[in-house]
Amino acid sequence: MSNDKEKLSQLSTRVDELLNTINKITEELRSISATLKLLAIAQTQTQPKTTTNNTATTPKTQTTTPKTIDTTPITLITNSTSTTPSAAQTETKLRSIDDVRMSFPEDLEKKLDFEDKGEYITIKLKQFLGSDNFAKIASTARGMNGEYISAGKDSHFRIPKKKI
Repeated sequence: MSNDKEKLSQLSTRVDELLNTINKITEELRSISATLKLLAIAQTQTQPKTTTNNTATTPKTQTTTPKTIDTTPITLITNSTSTTPSAAQTETKLRSIDDVRMSFPEDLEKKLDFEDKGEYITIKLKQFLGSDNFAKIASTARGMNGEYISAGKDSHFRIPKKKI
């Protein structure tokens, strides 16, 4: 009887260890997914949105599927041989709060406040997040040409709406 209890206890301990490992992997995959989304946004910003070809009027599309848990296809529209920029290419694109939110993993996004401040979107921490999480946020903000404003309790990240 006691042998069975020992085996059950060992099995329970092992299951707990496996669950912890799975949770760590899940967090890493969320972070990778957020990074891939940010890269996809950056790629679509650098790619022209329309084609201006005399022989064809429909844009060429290329669909790629990320090799992560999130298998939503990303459609990129490429330009053939256009030499003059169209109106869509020359207009300045602005970031929305949703664009900025989407750049962060879900677990971090829940710990941040996003606010529209005219030319900028500010991100304030709801609580102390530790150096690792702070570094992740800072890296993502820098990737969007953002900066950290150190102002005591009013410290925040400031990300320009205008995409460069």
